[in-house]
Amino acid sequence: MTSETVIIDTAARASLWLQPHRIVLILIALGLVASAAFFMRWDWLPQYWEMGLMGIWRALWILAVTCTLGFMIAVPVGLAQAAGSIWVAAPAKVFCTIIRGTPLLLQLWLLYYGLGSLFPQYPWIRESWMWPYLRQAWPYGVLALTLSFAGYEGEVMRGAFAGVPKGQLEAARAFGMSRWKIFRRIWLPQAFYRALPTLTGETVLQLKSTPLVATISVIDIFAVSSKVRQDTYLTYEPLLLLALIYMAITGILVFAFSRIEARIPVKIG
Repeated sequence: MTSETVIIDTAARASLWLQPHRIVLILIALGLVASAAFFMRWDWLPQYWEMGLMGIWRALWILAVTCTLGFMIAVPVGLAQAAGSIWVAAPAKVFCTIIRGTPLLLQLWLLYYGLGSLFPQYPWIRESWMWPYLRQAWPYGVLALTLSFAGYEGEVMRGAFAGVPKGQLEAARAFGMSRWKIFRRIWLPQAFYRALPTLTGETVLQLKSTPLVATISVIDIFAVSSKVRQDTYLTYEPLLLLALIYMAITGILVFAFSRIEARIPVKIG
């Protein structure tokens, strides 16, 4: 890339930001920030700063763990529906239907207040290595969010697997490739690329679902905001800061997925 090309590209990007509607939006945003800084109370921030950082960290690792585990479950669930026999496709379909047809809060409470209340009744569980974890709330939150992500993304992967041209799979078989190699080198990469835009949206929605773990006493950033409101009787300040934090994380997620999509060299038709 020559220096002239770089200058032209930079000028083109600058012109996008200098469009009238963008300038107006930037001025409005700056006005809102200035108004919030001068006309609202923020003296409580030093007291809750450390707790807030811990809440952000907890929300982020819950998001990362549940999305990773959920996608690992979604791949076989989607594959079972797209190419499996009735004996594996039917349970996968039932799983996706139940998860997508019931509220996430209901699933979370069924696991925590339902399944979680059964474990203390069994002495062999209370005496096992699992009990220090099962007596806490976060494993049930992680499990509920993981299953929710797997249910929604499993249906997305079903469509993505079904959308890969069958001619490519047949050609790979004709070349003598094994089923595992076809899946690993052709079927899964193309299905992942097709599902990537939806995966971005589902990850953002998963981020917005993490505050539900506060209902089972898991201290995330939403729970910290609620504590600030209870202690200081301030309503708008902690909620506005919470909204800003979620918007920032969402922007980072969208940017990261866009970079991943841009690095894929071949556009799937």
